[in-house]
Amino acid sequence: MFTATSIAAILAAGCESGKSQPASPGGRQSSAAAEAPGSASAAAGTVLGRAYQNPVYDQDFPDPAVLRVGAQYYAYGTQGGGSNVQVLTSPDLTRWSPAPDALPRLGSWASGGKTWAPEVLAVGGKYVLFYTEQDQTSGKQCIGRAQSDKPGGPFVDDRRAPLVCQVELGGSIDPNPIRAADGALYLYWKNDGNCCGKPVQLWAQRLSPDAASLPGAPVALLTNTKSWQGNLIEAPEMVSHDGRYFLFYSANDYGSDKYAVGYASCQGPTGPCADRSAEPLLSSAPAAAGPGHNFVLDLPDGSSVMFFHAWPPDAIGSTVPGRQLWMEPLTWVDGQPRVGPPD
Repeated sequence: MFTATSIAAILAAGCESGKSQPASPGGRQSSAAAEAPGSASAAAGTVLGRAYQNPVYDQDFPDPAVLRVGAQYYAYGTQGGGSNVQVLTSPDLTRWSPAPDALPRLGSWASGGKTWAPEVLAVGGKYVLFYTEQDQTSGKQCIGRAQSDKPGGPFVDDRRAPLVCQVELGGSIDPNPIRAADGALYLYWKNDGNCCGKPVQLWAQRLSPDAASLPGAPVALLTNTKSWQGNLIEAPEMVSHDGRYFLFYSANDYGSDKYAVGYASCQGPTGPCADRSAEPLLSSAPAAAGPGHNFVLDLPDGSSVMFFHAWPPDAIGSTVPGRQLWMEPLTWVDGQPRVGPPD
């Protein structure tokens, strides 16, 4: 289980937002499940009645997001293995297999080579993919939108410009679409200010019912005010629980063991939000370093799990194996989130 404070040796922090790490060669199904419980690289658990070992996928799979479609699970990750958008599929969350590139062709506005942090939302019988790429016009990282009839793609981005691009704020990255309790759609993201000496904030804006446009104006929700967060927060993940909203986020340098996950409580989908993490909710531990870019998935049995990526402690910043895919239970104690098996 991850502790509330980092216990690995601290490395020098960088200043990049963190998704352009070179990816590993083609992925393969994780061998971690075959390791003995308690091994240095794995932690045991159960999900939906099945035992699993972390990492649940032991190849490079940064910035994970997971979608359940019927009895099948789809995981989406930052570029790697020759794919713009990596895809894994699983029947049970414990066995993951690589699938074809979900976005074989980028939007015409995109330069290519920096396809980060994809997430997919089911809308009106279709599937909408939000992703980050470099905008040819501005040179900044911006957010695109693509659509497919199938959850695995191929997705098609037929827009001539990004969906979100706060050029004056350094660009926009890490899209997180959600369907709120009342059925309304929202999009969350980070302005990439740390790319160029500008302030960094997490943002929210209402999505149209078809998730194709953003009516109204964006609202700033949160910025980095805690010492452990370093020079940025990113990777927003808004979650509804028991009638309340919680905004999970990652902070600090993704390429070190300082990277960690915190959270804020929010009065509604567009805030206001109050940061509740004087210390990280999820941080480095002996088996994994720099956990972050989390995604919360509610399961059919009423439980929840948190997916995130993490480095092997002896291979921080590596291309191989890179940032591996982890999964831990997400539980609630006195109305506040906790990551790891319940006591």
